[in-house]
Amino acid sequence: MSISRPALWLVALLIAVDAHAAPELILVADVVTVHDDRPRAEAVAVEAGLITAVGGEREVMALADDATRIERLDGTLVPGFFDAHGHLWLTGLQALFADLMPPPDGGVRSIAELQQGLRVWAAEEQVDLDGGWIVGMGYDDAQLLQRRHPTREELDAVSTQRPVFAVHQSWHLGAVNSVALARLGIDADTPDPEGGHIRRDADGEPTGVLEETAFTGALLPVLAGLDAAAAGELVRRGIEAYVANGFTTAQEGAAGAPMLAALGGAAALAPLPIDVTAYATIAHLEAHPELFPRDRAYDNGLRIAGTKLLLDGSPQGRTAWLTSPYHRPPGGRGPDYRGYPINRDEEVRAWVDRAFAEGCQVIAHANGDAAADQLIDAVRAARARHGAGDRRTIVIHAQTLRDDQLDAMAELDMYPSYFSAHTFYWGDWHRDVVLGPRRADRISPTRSALDRGLWFTIHHDAPIIDPNPLRLIHATVNRRTRSGDILGPEQRVDALTALKATTLWAARQAFEEDEKGSIEVGKRADLALLSGDPLAVDPEAIIGLRVLGTMKDGRWVYTE
Repeated sequence: MSISRPALWLVALLIAVDAHAAPELILVADVVTVHDDRPRAEAVAVEAGLITAVGGEREVMALADDATRIERLDGTLVPGFFDAHGHLWLTGLQALFADLMPPPDGGVRSIAELQQGLRVWAAEEQVDLDGGWIVGMGYDDAQLLQRRHPTREELDAVSTQRPVFAVHQSWHLGAVNSVALARLGIDADTPDPEGGHIRRDADGEPTGVLEETAFTGALLPVLAGLDAAAAGELVRRGIEAYVANGFTTAQEGAAGAPMLAALGGAAALAPLPIDVTAYATIAHLEAHPELFPRDRAYDNGLRIAGTKLLLDGSPQGRTAWLTSPYHRPPGGRGPDYRGYPINRDEEVRAWVDRAFAEGCQVIAHANGDAAADQLIDAVRAARARHGAGDRRTIVIHAQTLRDDQLDAMAELDMYPSYFSAHTFYWGDWHRDVVLGPRRADRISPTRSALDRGLWFTIHHDAPIIDPNPLRLIHATVNRRTRSGDILGPEQRVDALTALKATTLWAARQAFEEDEKGSIEVGKRADLALLSGDPLAVDPEAIIGLRVLGTMKDGRWVYTE
């Protein structure tokens, strides 16, 4: 193929470990290595799943013999994308139920369309759940025409005989119908669970909307009715979604017993097509201490990489825990409403201490700055007791981090993993409803992290949005909202930084930077082929690029 501009690195060539053995495969393409010393190349040699040479086309081709397969690729090779935070199992799960997602990931724009989506799914009976539940995933009140959640009466219009459950796009809230409320035993006298809330009307009756632990406490028993065949199908569908988007390492970022059983069962049958890091819930690890990870070895493509803590809720759902009140609180909440914690301070300190004692990496969901304060305090206490070490505690989502918190994180070996696509998906909502203009401009403060010498990662949190790394890079570079506004232009970063944040730095987050994340000799041949160069196109055009192929350990696992 022809290179669109002069390669920056044509002479420097890293020769194969065994200089006498010809590679089995040479890929000729425009190559972005994500390696600071040698950022570009024209060819990559692969042997036994490893990269054995990177450099100019002429030099790499000189290593070939008659048995070497040569592939000339029309596109740009980048490192395979590494999932910094997502939910592979839930991505597969969402594919089984009614699709209620709004554009650009779905087509539901109104409550009427939401109702129709549930009716169609119920008529097709795609999944047989105990109790006859009708379930849909992914509606967003911020994008519905009515700009609110569906009521129990509107879900009664779907069915008055069967329980109906509509899951919010954040997976922190949901709405149910009257049959479901009765089935769940929720009425005007039901108290809010700790860490959750049952929304009520002016008469005290449940509206059907459930938040946080009230939501999860209702949904998890519904999903427990999935049989083993369905559980295996979830893994397959989740992997399909990831590989089609160039991911060579996926994550299940909150793995309880059903998820670990499904992933482990799939891996036991055959090696997974891509690697999967699972972060088990702290409750599951405490119940099964033998599962605390002792090494970083994969078993047929699966490893338990650490533990996940859930500290607060969703900013777009207005359940995240903030230090200052919401700009416009949700109905039934006063002007001082700041969201709420999921767990008490002493519980979080105990969990972080246990993980540090076990040498187990902690990743913690903390959208609000009050939740981040809770985590920082717990890490500071655990480090004082167990020593610093190389722990890489990760603040997941990190939407509203303050500068003083980033300073503390730099001191404590903590790093942010930003859900940076919030700037597009909910940027207008954050500006006008959730946070107000000033705080919304600091959503996902990527530049502030770099200014303090902190690397960061970016993630999609699938199935919250589709696992599209180009959407992440585009949002991080441009910070453009749905309406076209630029949210916090001073927090923008360049395309190379954003690419590193979903490849090399994402591998570093999981302690895998020596094997993955860049195109270098000795690393795994985990690669993604893009339709164009994200570093060369206009930043606004990044979202128009496509993944043409995904290579895992030197084998194509997806081609367009």
